[in-house]
Amino acid sequence: MSIDVDIETRPKLRKHERRKHILLELRLRPHVRISELADRFRVSSETVRRDLEKLSADGLLDRAHGGALALVSGKYPTFDERATARVEERERIGRVAAHLVQPGETLMIDSGSTTLQLARFLAFDGTACTVITNSFPVAMALGQSEAANVIICPGDYLPSESAVIGTDAVEFLARHSVDRCLIGASGIAEAGPSEAVRGFAAIKRAMLRQSAIAHLLIDGQKFGRKSLAQVGNLSDVSSVVSDQAPAEELAASLKRANVEVLVAR
Repeated sequence: MSIDVDIETRPKLRKHERRKHILLELRLRPHVRISELADRFRVSSETVRRDLEKLSADGLLDRAHGGALALVSGKYPTFDERATARVEERERIGRVAAHLVQPGETLMIDSGSTTLQLARFLAFDGTACTVITNSFPVAMALGQSEAANVIICPGDYLPSESAVIGTDAVEFLARHSVDRCLIGASGIAEAGPSEAVRGFAAIKRAMLRQSAIAHLLIDGQKFGRKSLAQVGNLSDVSSVVSDQAPAEELAASLKRANVEVLVAR
């Protein structure tokens, strides 16, 4: 016996459900159209357009004329590949950054090979702190310390980075305020810090908004480098912690933006 189901009688999906369905569809095919999604979800084209713009801002898809494209993996090195490069320099940066944290503070720490070194030094020093992070390695490092209270963001798991990204993570961060954030970046130039992984750029922007003080931990080889997604302006950062001083032009821009440069010797 067959049963006819009238599609018009089915309940409409909620906003977060629509967006999860859009991402699922992009795993099955490389392109989706606004008109098709509007018909499927029984909502207006403008509603779908807002969904796509939000998912794009969170680094989960690429906007295209009339619809959206699945993200294409680039050649940016994975977390494990970065973690084994310039280890001594990253350790120096992490040690200096750890000393910026005052006992009892609340922190946001993003995913990265340099911020992982920071987490290790915080744990080694037994610094009392509450940390919100999207990084599983950072959470595991801090978990070695009885003095640290660790909160992990929800979100879409990114295996190559052992971290979460996406709308759930960004919205979770927006519900919290902390004393300081300590983030990394793929590059920093006169326009500000930038990030190769678009989903991470959205995480960093959220952390900057929710923190009273912001520190950028960055390898000196990334000075002058511009990556795909802009994170913010130089003035959004309180200080830059690096293993070397920036070149004269970038140093002058940082000074004009009242950004302190801390060189880890």
